[in-house]
Amino acid sequence: MKQIDNLAVNALRVLSVDAVQKANSGHPGMPLGAAPMAYTVWANHMNFDPKDSKWINRDRFVLSAGHGSALLYSILHMFGYDVTLEDLKSFRQLNSKTPGHPEYGHTDGVEATTGPLGAGLSTAVGMAMAQEHLAAKYNKPGYDLIDNYTFVVAGDGCMMEGITSEASSLAGTLELGRLIVLYDSNEITIEGRTDLAFKENVRARYEAYGFETFLVEDGNDLESIDAAIAKAKENTKQPSLIEIRTKIGYGSDKEDSSASHGSPLGDASIEALKKFLEYPSLEPFYVPEEVYAHYKEIANEGTKVHDMWTALFEDYEKEYPELAQQWNKDFSEISLESLLENKALFEFEDKPQATRNVSGEMINRLKDTYSNMFGGAADLASSNMTTMKGETSFSSENYLGRNIHFGVREHAMAAAGNGISLYGGLKPYVATFFGFTDFLKPMARLSSLMNVPLTYVLTHDSIGLGEDGPTHEPVEQLSILRSQPNFITFRPADARETAYGWALALSSKTTPVGLVLSRQNLPQLEMSGENALKGGYIVYEPKTVDAIAIATGSEVAITLEAAKKLSETGVGVRVVSMPSTELFEMQDEAYRESIIPSTIRSRVAVEAGTSLPWGKYVGLDGATVSLDTFGASAPGNVLFEHFGFTVDNIVEVIKSTLK
Repeated sequence: MKQIDNLAVNALRVLSVDAVQKANSGHPGMPLGAAPMAYTVWANHMNFDPKDSKWINRDRFVLSAGHGSALLYSILHMFGYDVTLEDLKSFRQLNSKTPGHPEYGHTDGVEATTGPLGAGLSTAVGMAMAQEHLAAKYNKPGYDLIDNYTFVVAGDGCMMEGITSEASSLAGTLELGRLIVLYDSNEITIEGRTDLAFKENVRARYEAYGFETFLVEDGNDLESIDAAIAKAKENTKQPSLIEIRTKIGYGSDKEDSSASHGSPLGDASIEALKKFLEYPSLEPFYVPEEVYAHYKEIANEGTKVHDMWTALFEDYEKEYPELAQQWNKDFSEISLESLLENKALFEFEDKPQATRNVSGEMINRLKDTYSNMFGGAADLASSNMTTMKGETSFSSENYLGRNIHFGVREHAMAAAGNGISLYGGLKPYVATFFGFTDFLKPMARLSSLMNVPLTYVLTHDSIGLGEDGPTHEPVEQLSILRSQPNFITFRPADARETAYGWALALSSKTTPVGLVLSRQNLPQLEMSGENALKGGYIVYEPKTVDAIAIATGSEVAITLEAAKKLSETGVGVRVVSMPSTELFEMQDEAYRESIIPSTIRSRVAVEAGTSLPWGKYVGLDGATVSLDTFGASAPGNVLFEHFGFTVDNIVEVIKSTLK
C-alpha cells in the first residue's frame, strides 16, 4: 500500500468517527472497517465528476449499509462534492446536508435513500437494469454512451433481509454483469455476533443466484480488494459479489464488538485510535493538505472522463441524429398539458369496463409516443393488464425489451422500480394486486421519501374481486397509502377517470402515484372528466342539495343510483366522485368548499374499504358505508350485497343523516 493511499483511507476513518463523536450519535464501527473498500472503489474504479453529480454515465455508488453514512459523507467531502467540512461537523443535526442515513436529493452525490437494510442493494438492481436497457437502446459501435457500473456496499444486515434475496435472485437471472456488490463481512450486528441468527454461506447462496463471487480475507488489503474489483469488472455476463472480511470498529478499543456499531467511541478512544493509525494530528476533523490534493487529483481525472464522454456524445448526435433526438426526448419531463391536448387519449366506448382493462389500454395508447415507458408486474401481467403489446420481454437475452417480468417479488420489484427511475431517462411502472401492497409498502415509502415518480398499478381493488377471498381482498390498504406523505392514491370510477389517472402518473415529477383499479366491469359515468385531476368533483347535481354523498371507484355508480332514487322522493343528493383525497387536499379552500360546502352537514362516504379516511369529510353528523371487517369468499356481486354496498342500503344511510 502506498503511503498516500494509507493516509487517504485513514482520513475517511477519522472524519467519520469525529462526525459521529461531535453529533454524539451515529455508527462509527462500519466506517472504520469499510473505509478501505470504499476508497478503493472510488479511487481506482469509478468514473464520476463532482462538478456534475448527475452525469448520466457516471458509475453509481450505493451505500446499502446506510447506517455508515458518515463514511459516505466523508468520501463526498474529500472528492469535492457539495459537502463541506462544516457539513460533516453538522452530522445528524436539523437542516444539515448530512442526515443520519443517506437521503437522495438532499445531499449532493447520494444516489439513493438508504437505511432500511437491503433497500440500497435492491434499488441498485433497478439501476443496473436501467443501464442495460438504455445501453441496448442507444449504444452503437464506437459509441458506448451507457456503460457504467453500479457498485454497492452491503453488510451482514443487508444479507439477512428478505428483499436482498428477492433482488439478488432477479439480478442473477437477468445477468446484470455491471452490478458489483462489496459485502462488508464483519460478522457483527446490534445484538452481537451474527452466528446468533445467521450461519449461512453467503457466497454459496450468491453463486446459486448466478453471481460470480470473490473472497478477500483482509479488509485492509487494498491490493487484494483492487484486484477482486478489477476481475469483477471484466465479467459483464454475471453480477459479482466480493466478500471482504473486515473488523467492525477497526483500530479502536471496540474493534470486533457490537459496542462500536451504533454509539460514539468517546474522546479517549478516538485519541487512541488516531495514535494507532499513526494519524498526523489528534485535532478533530483534521485532514493533511497532501491528502486533499490527492483526492482532488483523482476527481479531476473523473472530470476529464466526463469531458471525453461529452465529446463522444457530440459526435453521436452528428452520426445518429434521430437517436440523439429520441435521447433528448427520453431525458425530458412529460408535461400534463401535452397529454391533455391529446383528446383521443380520453375517449372510450360507452360500455362497462374494468378499470384494470382501461389501464392496460392506456399503457398501449401511450407506449409508442413515450418509448421510455418501461415496466411490468410481479408475475401478474395478465391480471394487472400491464403488458405492452408488440413489445418484447426484458431479459438477459434481450435487454431492449420493455416488458419486465419481476417474478413473484413485490418487495424487490418496488425497489428496482425506484432504481430504474433514479437512473434517469425512463418512466417505469410496477404492478401487483392491491392487497399485496403490504409486500411492497416499505419501498413505496422510499419512493415518496426520494420524490421518485414511480407508477404503481394496483388492481383487484376491493371485495369486488370475489372468490379469492379475504387474503386477496384489500380493506385497509387505501387508508394506509393515503396516510403516506407525498404519495397520490388514485381510485378511478370509470374509463375516463382511469385515463386521467394515467396522465397524472406519467407527468408526475416528484410524487409516486398508485392507480387503484377494479377487476369487475364498471359503467361509464355521464359527468366524469378532467376534473378528476382535482381529486374530487361533482358527478351528479340535483336542483337543491339536501345531502352530499362522496364515493370512489366502483362505488360511485352505485351511489349515483341511490341519489337518483332519493330524488324521486324529493331528497336532493349531490354525488362527488373522489378518486384522490390527496389531490383534493391540494386544491384551494374555495374549490373544496364549492364541492363539499360546510353548510351541508348531511354527508355520507361510500367506499369498499375501512372508514378511517372519511371522518374529516363526513364530520360528526355524517356516516359511512364502508368495510371495517375483512372480506369473504364469494362472487363479487354477492359480497357487495352482503356487506351493504347496495342502492337500498346507501339510501337508508343517507336518510339517517337527514334525521
